[in-house]
Amino acid sequence: MGLKAVHFGGGNIGRGFVAEKLHLAGYEIVFVDVMDSIIEQLQKTPKYTVTEIGAEGEKVNTITNYRAINSKTHEADVIEEIASADLVTCAVGPNILKFIAPVIGKAIDKRTQPKPIAVIACENAIGATDTLAGFIKDSKNTPQDRISSINDRARFANSAIDRIVPGQKPDAGLNVEIESFYEWVVDKTPFAEHGHPDVSAIKWVDDLSPYIERKLFTVNTGHAAAAYYGYARGKKTIDEALSDSDINKLVRDCLLETSNLIVKKHGIPTDEQKAYVEKIIKRISNPYLKDVVERVGRAPLRKLSRKERFVGPASQLAESGDKVDALLGAIEQAFGFVDIEGDEESAELSKILKSSGAKDVVGKVCGLEESHPLFSKIVPIVEKVQKSVK
Repeated sequence: MGLKAVHFGGGNIGRGFVAEKLHLAGYEIVFVDVMDSIIEQLQKTPKYTVTEIGAEGEKVNTITNYRAINSKTHEADVIEEIASADLVTCAVGPNILKFIAPVIGKAIDKRTQPKPIAVIACENAIGATDTLAGFIKDSKNTPQDRISSINDRARFANSAIDRIVPGQKPDAGLNVEIESFYEWVVDKTPFAEHGHPDVSAIKWVDDLSPYIERKLFTVNTGHAAAAYYGYARGKKTIDEALSDSDINKLVRDCLLETSNLIVKKHGIPTDEQKAYVEKIIKRISNPYLKDVVERVGRAPLRKLSRKERFVGPASQLAESGDKVDALLGAIEQAFGFVDIEGDEESAELSKILKSSGAKDVVGKVCGLEESHPLFSKIVPIVEKVQKSVK
């Protein structure tokens, strides 16, 4: 019997990144989603393409050997698939992990194979697999008397993923255009004597934390900063924003501050981090991606939260008395990203700014305590933004 992976999330990252690499590694893929339209398309379409776009040109991979199940209507089928699979992955968004945990928990509990299933969450969040595992191990999703032995049936490994998926053409269907560069790094230590899954696209490491923070606080910080500054100044795409010398410098200043943290905290050589920043600036400036600023900036509440790309590094730097001026500038732009069509979080942010005092906003949105050294720096920023939000 061949290798099988069950993947939650039939969106662009799921189809264009995770499923592509699993397909190339020889896995049959079972997509799981609750979106009727996506599932129906996958069920009716025997193949789709992933076009990798880079400065060197385009490369097209054709994805086949997949099936799709709607977990909303066929939960029992999903449980059976996971119970006999080798790997479970997901790209659903950090806020959705709690909703996929119950079915994964039930399936893991049914497993009888000698080798535990590998569970890897592929999300733009620190420790996403740990978060998912926490939901799975909740007594609502796994019987209490089975939690102590769950490692016999499943192993949970955190990952760091990095690949830009721009907005897609209206008539793309299942086909995905995606940047050619990617990084998929996974902690190999949970697999121990069983060995990690055989996926050549994954870089397996003993310590994931430097990779997670370097990626989140460089790629995601830079990408979002370019989006928010670009939106505020009427730019349409990320490459257009970064071709503006003022915005380019503002983004680079943010990455100078996050680089200071990364170098000090993780011992990454300064020259290596500097080269990494240059590579990232070049990647997100790729004009072929036509990456719209509203797409990159969406979900500002998540992006302004405690462990995310702005407040995460700024809070650590503030605790050690280091400079955070550029990050504060980006935070101001993010708070101004409100009432964007199709973005529920930007509408919610607008409501919060209108209905709450500045200190309450910082506590609620950024997750900071009033005693934290960053708190008092963000309060006047929020007060300033509140005057302009109508």
